[in-house]
Amino acid sequence: MGFDPAFKSASNQFPTDFRARNWDICPMCFISTSSANNSTNNHTYTPPSNVVCLPLTNQLEALLTIIRDKDTNRGDFIFYSDRIIRLLVEEGLNHLPVVEKKVITPTGCEFTGVSFKGKICGVSIMRAGEAMEQGLRECCRSVRIGKILIQRDEETAQPKLYYAKLPPGIENRYVLLLDPMLATGGSAIKAIEVLLSYGVKEDKILFLNLIAAPEGIQAVTSKFSQLKIITSFIDQGLDEKKFIIPGLGDFGKFVF
Repeated sequence: MGFDPAFKSASNQFPTDFRARNWDICPMCFISTSSANNSTNNHTYTPPSNVVCLPLTNQLEALLTIIRDKDTNRGDFIFYSDRIIRLLVEEGLNHLPVVEKKVITPTGCEFTGVSFKGKICGVSIMRAGEAMEQGLRECCRSVRIGKILIQRDEETAQPKLYYAKLPPGIENRYVLLLDPMLATGGSAIKAIEVLLSYGVKEDKILFLNLIAAPEGIQAVTSKFSQLKIITSFIDQGLDEKKFIIPGLGDFGKFVF
């Protein structure tokens, strides 16, 4: 199929501010080179190389704006959070190994594509992490999901494991660890230690969260350099009460 000169004519009529915003115009789509090349959406903080931040597209920024708004009702908060969670899961799946696979299409043609190598499972850090389970299931049918409950010890003020129920054979799987907020990193570190004690390899852990603070990222990655953190946004940091700023409040309390 040849290139339609009418499209070329039409593309010249788009507002010039598209080019001012670093948008490359191609015959079939618009590609934002400014967002695609950013390793982080927090321009004052450069995360380690094992941290993946979703490109801040207009869609993602709109979704984040909705769930950050204190006037957003519970139903909308859950709906739009789920949309971001699915984006995170899809990005996480991009980092799993694949092998070449050939199939025959309904037209009788051979197509060479890929198939995921290895098995996956999800593990939610209770309670807020459970809110991410549905998004994972919507992307991965029949995925096995485990749970870890970590709370602060009254005497030591340190994170303490209270409950763990993990899928059988987890040591042979890639694990998508789910927790919507990465603040200080204390609970995440404890959860990762639990996974490692069950035989999970560190480089097979993908930690997914909606919002992350630089302090939490540094705490986790300084201790575990081989796992990957996948987040939708890196916020400014923590306040004196260890809340993420600007953040979105208590995720688990709002959902449940």
